[in-house]
Amino acid sequence: MKVNAQSVNFNADVKLIQFLQGRLDKLETFYDKVISSDVYLKVENTSSKENKVVEIKLNIPKDNYVVKKQCKSFEEGIDSACSSLERKLIKRKEKMRVHS
Repeated sequence: MKVNAQSVNFNADVKLIQFLQGRLDKLETFYDKVISSDVYLKVENTSSKENKVVEIKLNIPKDNYVVKKQCKSFEEGIDSACSSLERKLIKRKEKMRVHS
């Protein structure tokens, strides 16, 4: 899957991008028609510890899924967002099975 990652207000290191790519590649085990994903990693200027925002837009045929999570670390946010996307993809696959 093609992953387009953009980091806002900071430079993402290679380990974070590799973690992101690996986690998103796992989504293809749940739904194999994923075209690409756009990922926005942002650091918000707030005093709270949960200032890391992860937004993932998943492009699949005839639809898009967008998940936005705010956490203490980017890894935690990526994990949480991918878990939400897994549930959405499983639901979509179930609906497709029912209709066919």
